[in-house]
This record gives sequence, structure tokens and C-alpha cells, in this order.
Amino acid sequence: MGVKVNKPGLLTTVQDMGRYGYQRDGIIVSGSMDLLSHRLANLLVGNDENEAALEVTQIGPSLQFLTNSLIAISGGDLSPTLNNHSISLNKPFFVEKGDILAFGKALIGCRCYIAFKGGILVEKILGSKSTCLPARFGGFDGRPLLKGDVLPIVDVKFKEAPKINWLLSPNYSNNLFENQPIRFIRGRQYDYFDKGSIALLQSSSFTVTKDSNRMGFRLQGPQLHLLKKQELVTEGVTFGTVQIPSNGQPIILMADRQTTGGYPKIAQIITTDLPRLAQRKPGDFITFKEISLDHAHQLALQQENEIRSLKKIILAKWKESGY
Repeated sequence: MGVKVNKPGLLTTVQDMGRYGYQRDGIIVSGSMDLLSHRLANLLVGNDENEAALEVTQIGPSLQFLTNSLIAISGGDLSPTLNNHSISLNKPFFVEKGDILAFGKALIGCRCYIAFKGGILVEKILGSKSTCLPARFGGFDGRPLLKGDVLPIVDVKFKEAPKINWLLSPNYSNNLFENQPIRFIRGRQYDYFDKGSIALLQSSSFTVTKDSNRMGFRLQGPQLHLLKKQELVTEGVTFGTVQIPSNGQPIILMADRQTTGGYPKIAQIITTDLPRLAQRKPGDFITFKEISLDHAHQLALQQENEIRSLKKIILAKWKESGY
């Protein structure tokens, strides 16, 4: 029992919050690009935040339910429909056997996350259900979903689909799509760049190029230059590391990033802005703003406190409804 893929969409993969603890062995983290939306979708259906969900990119799939389920969709608005009727983001829905979930035009953002009550029943590999696309393991056979696949999910027992009259505040989605600068703290080699390049980083607009993907966002804008050419020792990198290769055009490392990198690192995107970054698509513009490490910590703590409070509210809602 599960969900049959009638159409796979552009890139639909099984992801959780990542495969940690193995980067020293050259195994990449993977996981969802927009971790905030991933967490919210899982919370809405009562799952653990790290449970696997489907990451949908730009063009969504068509999925037919072969069993009853409880689902929620968070992130970008890709015009989701259930049996040809529009449905809301950030709201749980009971679905019945035979129902069809489909997507239309991407109205805002480019990624959304579909969580299923009880999660996706695929094997954990090295502690994670995430799909590692470069090495083709994890998730559903280590690859994106294809037409005819049947994704195993939990059969949610109910006699008839109950109505749910609550959803998350629009603020959770609105914040994802604010047209504000992406904030960063200084990278390890920030001081290796000339003053003109440092100024350009924060005063210029950069375009996300068509060569961008889950490994990294390649940007096009003014060239950024080192004070002098020098060889660097390859060192660890993380989600949001901004590297400057020899052509002077920034690369922001994303979910499927390599484990180490040898390009100079001018900046590190703060954790709370990574979901906003992940919702950018080729052709979108990005600007940058430096903040202090203390400010970045405060923002991260604030977000975590908000999520903890939200989790309590959602659990209370489900308790009131008897589910």
C-alpha cells in the first residue's frame, strides 16, 4: 500500500533533514533544501520533524493514493490540487484511497514538501532516509521518483475523511519569500579579498544561473577578487558556504554539497536564511548583507523557540480533535 506516481514532476525525491556523521568518509549530507518547510509539513501531520517527506522542485508530480492518509504541504506554492480542487498550503488534509494529488503552475518559490502521517516507509541508510543523488543511494532506490513507482506510506485508519478547520499563520510562508538580502557572517577567507570586492558583495545584485542545482547555486554578478593569488588547503564546508572560484563568481554550497572545498570562502549564509535561499530559482536575483555572529545566533534561537511553541499548539489541536 502507498502512493502511486502517475507523473513524477521535474525532480521529486525522498528527503529528511540529512545524513550526518559521515562527511569524514566523503559521504555527503543531502537532506531537504528548505529545512524549515520540511519541518513544518511534518509537524502539521504529527510526525517527528526529521521524518522523511517528498521534496518537490518547480514542476510537481501527480500522485494517486492507494491507501488512506493524512498529508500536509509546506514551502513554495506550486498550485496543489486534490481531485482537481485547489488546496491550501500549511494545512493538514485527510485523503482517501483513490484520491489524486497534483500540482500546477509554480506561483511563488520553487520547492514544496509533502509530509505523510507516519512518514515514508523506506529503509534508513547510514541513519537517514535522504536520497543521495550524486552517489545514487538512500530514499527510493537512490533516485528521483519515476512514473509507476509506488511509494510506501502508512495506512491511516478512519471511516470517513474528517474536516480540519485550522492552518498555520500565513507569516510562516510570507517570511520565506521576503525580497530582503540574504544575510551572512564572514567566511574563513573573508580577509583574503580586496576592499572593492567586499563592497561589491553587499552592494550588488547577483543572479541565480541555470547551472544551479542541489549541490550548489552558481551566481552571476560582478567579479570578486583576492588581494593576491595563493594556494589553499582543502578544508571542510557546510550548507551555505559561499566559495569564490578563479572566475570570481560566487558558488553557494547547498544540500548535496561536497564534504570539503579548496576555493576561498568569503561568507557563510546564516542558518535562518537558508530556507529563503533554497526557494530561489534560476533567474532570481540575490543580494547579501553581513551581520554579526551574535546576531545570527539570536535569530537561530528565536526561530527554534517559535518552532517549539508551534509544535505545542499543533499537538493541542490534534488532541482537541481526538486524533
